[in-house]
Amino acid sequence: MEKIPKQFFTAEFKEEAVRLVVDGGLTLAEAGRRLSVCPQTLKNWVKRHKEGNLSGPGTRSVSELEAEVSRLRKELAEARLEKDILKKAMAYLAKGPQHGTR
Repeated sequence: MEKIPKQFFTAEFKEEAVRLVVDGGLTLAEAGRRLSVCPQTLKNWVKRHKEGNLSGPGTRSVSELEAEVSRLRKELAEARLEKDILKKAMAYLAKGPQHGTR
């Protein structure tokens, strides 16, 4: 059985989803279908909203996510560069010794 990847939602998305349920008059099931979110997750968000800590310690801001994406892109570019250098070195070494050189 495959493990379902964990979804990350921004604080703005959570607040808007809670607003649909609390102020919009939608049921948890209706809002869940519209937003493709489990109704139990919405129920937890509404509960935390009523307690005043919807943006709890488990959430990350958009700027933090953008910084992580930037860091990962830089790492990927470095890894590709290293791979290309190794590929060229392997091709050079695979040719073997060249005649006519000292």
